[in-house]
Amino acid sequence: MPNIQRFVPEGPHPDRVIGVVNPYDMALDRELWRWMPDNVSLAVARTPHHPMVVDEIMASALGDDAEIRSTARCLTAVEPEAVVFACTSGSFVNGIEGARRISAAIAEEVGAPAVTTSEALLEALDALGVTRLAVATPYVERLTARLEDFLAADGRTVVGTAGLGLDRLIWHVPYATTAELVRRADRSDAEAVFVSCTNLPTFHIIAALEDELGKPVLTANQVTAWAGLRRLGLPLVTEDQRLSAAGPAAA
Repeated sequence: MPNIQRFVPEGPHPDRVIGVVNPYDMALDRELWRWMPDNVSLAVARTPHHPMVVDEIMASALGDDAEIRSTARCLTAVEPEAVVFACTSGSFVNGIEGARRISAAIAEEVGAPAVTTSEALLEALDALGVTRLAVATPYVERLTARLEDFLAADGRTVVGTAGLGLDRLIWHVPYATTAELVRRADRSDAEAVFVSCTNLPTFHIIAALEDELGKPVLTANQVTAWAGLRRLGLPLVTEDQRLSAAGPAAA
């Protein structure tokens, strides 16, 4: 009989896992994946559905402690090394302490470090040395004002804002609309522009807008992915976005 060599494939090596607690209406899981290295998987859980429009009342409801904890517990079986709460408004609406309560509750339930999108934003601003920024949001005016309050409480100066006034279907906004929104928000004395809302698509326009404006353009999903990876000691896979140069923290 011929000597047939059997193919013995190597691996797979276990992926490193980041848990994601999403608000119930999050439609852009795919965008978060775009920043992930090949050896990192996202394990996603969603908060219970409540038929509400996107405003400060909905945002506050998304931070409900019992619902956050029960959603986070769904992730424990896959033992994530870190967990992100991928919602900007739900984590800034009740101020810095509100954001910290959410990440602390998740960390307690999962037994891993946790960070909210709004806390991730503050970390990214620190990493880039930004104290003066412009803010672009898809939100109604009252919710945008809460984001300004959140940033002011951390000692940041918001020098320009622009909003779309939307209370639903934010993930349907086209890139052209978002790019123009960023241009309207920007000011010459802004050291960076932050584009709020994890449900607003931004991945493919960040680098081009940074080149055009000559400053960092940070977005909600970008800083969320960056902060989650940072807790694993890993960088964003993109190299053409200015936040990528900030690098990871030690694992």
